[in-house]
Amino acid sequence: MKRVSVLVAAVAVAVPVLASPALASGPTFSADVAPIFQRACQRCHQETGIGPMSLVTYDEVRPWVRQIRDRVERRIMPPWHIDRTVGIQAFKNDFSLTDAEIDTVVRWVDAGAPEGNPADLPPPIDWPPASDWELDSMLGQPDLVVSSTPYTVTANGQDQWWNPTIEFEGIPEARWIKAAEFKPSYPLGVRVVHHGHVRLQQPEDDFVVRLAGMGVGKRWEVLPEGVGKLVQPGPAQVRFSLHYFPVGETVEDDVVEVGVWFHPRGYQPERVTEGEVRLLIDGTFTSGPRARDLIIPPHGYLTLEHAYVMDRPVMLHSYRPHMHMRGSGMSMEAIYPDGTRELLSSVNRYDHNWQIQYIYEDHVQPLLPKGTVLMFHSHYDNTVNNPINPDPDQWVLFGARGVDEMSHAWVGMTYLEEEDFAHLAAEREAAAASDNGR
Repeated sequence: MKRVSVLVAAVAVAVPVLASPALASGPTFSADVAPIFQRACQRCHQETGIGPMSLVTYDEVRPWVRQIRDRVERRIMPPWHIDRTVGIQAFKNDFSLTDAEIDTVVRWVDAGAPEGNPADLPPPIDWPPASDWELDSMLGQPDLVVSSTPYTVTANGQDQWWNPTIEFEGIPEARWIKAAEFKPSYPLGVRVVHHGHVRLQQPEDDFVVRLAGMGVGKRWEVLPEGVGKLVQPGPAQVRFSLHYFPVGETVEDDVVEVGVWFHPRGYQPERVTEGEVRLLIDGTFTSGPRARDLIIPPHGYLTLEHAYVMDRPVMLHSYRPHMHMRGSGMSMEAIYPDGTRELLSSVNRYDHNWQIQYIYEDHVQPLLPKGTVLMFHSHYDNTVNNPINPDPDQWVLFGARGVDEMSHAWVGMTYLEEEDFAHLAAEREAAAASDNGR
């Protein structure tokens, strides 16, 4: 893959005074709102979730209805920052609310937030504790667990990093990874771990595999059907890169676990992947001309453009932009060898507080022929219009702290052989033709 580089405060919303529940009409919590909360909210907003309050029962929800209406109507919650008007819109992990669901919640609050008949409630979900593996319900317990050494996160201050290296005796035979999960400790670790990465490295054999990557809003990744990521047998080092951010409370001896699920022994995947691949937009992390290009003036804006040329056919699984507090948006566009262009995905409401991986449904995973250019545009807003800007009076330079800036995209991709690419492309064309013929 060749790289080509070219430079180029929350607003208060008035909420109508709540009507008396006895006189309310329209949607009710039991029949209409509770199912929405189950699908899109309760994974975080339940007793052991990372949300600040539980939204399971009516009594738990009722004190928060004004805030719920505001966050839902402005699409702040649930967090889903993809532009809904352009690019691919079919995602495996889409928990955003539809226009109809937003309308239901708004009308419910405006009608006085009536409870309705409890007999209309959907069966409750037995949410696993946040201390459990999220993938356990799908895959069972992990086949391999590696843990970081303890680190104490101070109560106050700026970003903190912990990069321990763990000696690992290894696995007895080569295995193919099916899934991996990054699990901070509960209850305090999940609050202070902003993002991190874990790699297994065998220096003598020059073998490195990225076991897992995590950001707030993204703990696990499951590879597509027929795709695997290889772990070699033998002794190795497990290298953690953990980015902590203090939350006003000391977190003693935090330990992060990484779980790995393997395909069955003897399994041979149809395709081999590296998983999420980091495509840098701002250049190197420490030096080089591209890093020095990232300079945002006080009360100013910046756009960076970066292009990658695919030297082999690829299939894309997912897209995850990464910037810091002044980041406002990032798009990913394909420029095909024949010159045609396609905007694949645009995160136009980027929020550094969340690091969401947008996982494409199988039938829309982009297939890119050799020679395709992946073009990224990163946008920064260092003005008072940016609600999480810590200080618009500052010049902002490249750096690893949240108050500095950087820009790269984590793109899940699998490299394909030409024959495999042609076969997948033909399947995709046949399916499209069949759908058009209906």
